[in-house]
Amino acid sequence: MLTEFVRDQLFTTAWFGLMAFVWFGWAQEDPPRHWRIWLGAGSGLGVVLAVAFGVLTAMNWDQPTALEGRYAWFGVLVAAEVVVAGAGCLVLARRGASGWMAWWVAVVVAAHFLPLALLLNDLGVAVVGVVQLVVLALVVPRLRGTRAPSSRTAGPIMGATLLLSAAISAVIAVPGL
Repeated sequence: MLTEFVRDQLFTTAWFGLMAFVWFGWAQEDPPRHWRIWLGAGSGLGVVLAVAFGVLTAMNWDQPTALEGRYAWFGVLVAAEVVVAGAGCLVLARRGASGWMAWWVAVVVAAHFLPLALLLNDLGVAVVGVVQLVVLALVVPRLRGTRAPSSRTAGPIMGATLLLSAAISAVIAVPGL
């Protein structure tokens, strides 16, 4: 992404690769047949980035991080994200709208990138979150018009934006190593 901290750059690349794998995987819940190869390829590329940059993160763990002195706030942010996503899914399930769970979790994840960007001193993370929130808002009318689970739409949106962000981050990070 756009940080001066090498370790954070490498970790964010690895994490976004892993999360691209997860979101493309969730998108495989009920995809149109012609999407399957692309979702699988996205998952595979996400894993490759996660493993490669996970190793690079481990090799650079002694480098400074923007989270120094902020680990507790990072923990609070992640805990809040999990609670809000889980509570929203519980409400959706009780209302018989479980098909919207993937979309809801995607909105929570995208929104959490905004305060996370402040903690990491990384504008790129905020840009990813804003792009995701805008696209997720734009697909609401389409989701209302279908009975398909929202993972069919939210999964590729999140997977593609995270994979693209990880790839951009990788291109930025590698020359600096």
